[in-house]
Amino acid sequence: MGLEAECALRHERKVVRGRALLESTELLFRGDVRLRIPLNKVTAIEVRGDDLRVVWPEGAATFTLGAAAETWARKMRAPRSLMDKLGVKPGSRVSAITVRDEAILRDLRERTPTVTEGKAAEGSDIVLTFMQARSGLGSLVKLRAAIRENGSIWVFWPKGRKELREDDIRAAALRAGLVDVKVASVSEAWSGLKLVIPVAQRSAKT
Repeated sequence: MGLEAECALRHERKVVRGRALLESTELLFRGDVRLRIPLNKVTAIEVRGDDLRVVWPEGAATFTLGAAAETWARKMRAPRSLMDKLGVKPGSRVSAITVRDEAILRDLRERTPTVTEGKAAEGSDIVLTFMQARSGLGSLVKLRAAIRENGSIWVFWPKGRKELREDDIRAAALRAGLVDVKVASVSEAWSGLKLVIPVAQRSAKT
């Protein structure tokens, strides 16, 4: 979802200020108090004026978000699916490389009949690849050659690991002739960076 805001938080009889972040699978707060609320455990969402109140089995928290409170509530009630977030449309030609998550593979097959697993098919609209170390970044050159000029590569990497960071992927992408245009939370354990061929390097017909 990618929403974030500086706000006040009321939680366990304390009021603190910090930054709230709404991801696809969780609501986070970072400040003097750190809070993580899995969206699949939320039992109630209520907007009262400028406040967003969220209830889950471990407690309740109120975020003072001003006019944005209703927008946050709406997105929490009807989150976008992972396939929507990745831009997978019916008929998209998708290559799933090193994707071991059966739920993701199932959702891919349900969304589009043209899924290639284990390799990058020529003319792919989207390539999905999970990486866990910098050593895998050299494959971006070959993956760039496999996608259509207006296609994309999603590189997924483990959250909070030093072996591979977002900046490592971004630097390797530039060396491979790619630029990053979007970052997304894929799950509680994985983040994703969307890479594309720079517009200036595409032919006029695309």
